[in-house]
Amino acid sequence: MNYVFRTNLSFMELCKHNFSLLRITQFGLCTLLLSFCSLSYADKNTSRNLLSSNDLSQFLVPKGNNQYNWYVVEAGVLQLRSSPNRKHSVLKTKEVFSNFRCSFEFRFVEGNIDSGIELRNNDQIQIGISGSLKRDMTGSPYIPGLGYPKHAKGVDTLLSSKDWNQMTIICEGPRYRVNLAGNEILDYQSPRAIPKGPIGIQLHGNRDMKIDFRRFFVEKL
Repeated sequence: MNYVFRTNLSFMELCKHNFSLLRITQFGLCTLLLSFCSLSYADKNTSRNLLSSNDLSQFLVPKGNNQYNWYVVEAGVLQLRSSPNRKHSVLKTKEVFSNFRCSFEFRFVEGNIDSGIELRNNDQIQIGISGSLKRDMTGSPYIPGLGYPKHAKGVDTLLSSKDWNQMTIICEGPRYRVNLAGNEILDYQSPRAIPKGPIGIQLHGNRDMKIDFRRFFVEKL
């Protein structure tokens, strides 16, 4: 009887031990899966602020900028300023992008503001007053040869002329979507879109203007 009791007790202890091992194994697997998910998210979360280094190191700076200071970064703010000769220029990223999300803030400072974000090529999301239409076309696509084929909606109630405005542009293939202050104002398919190219920030020529940008984040999709 004593022998049988000891045998049963050992069996129960063995089961208990195996159950503990199972729990440890399950915990280890969960930890491993969570770590893998975290690493995967980190790999996919490629969003970065192109102005974080407080300089123009992420961009191809147009010749003459040292003389005229069209583009200057101070305290994380990219300042666009017309020069006395009112020359047209575009500040383009060194890196090229295919599908991407571009999120930033902009502020009208002074003058006849005519700027925009170029998307891979000369397709552009307008910011400010259109030179051809003589009115604000913020958020609308300007397509060379086609003008403004579609107008952004609801901009009048969302756009601030004095404070910072938040805009997000999503480019997936030829599809351009634009959000202003968290509201979708445009969904457009461009017949002139190209698969890959830089992102540009335009300072339109023949204007006297000042506009600021900050928190300029770009994420590959």
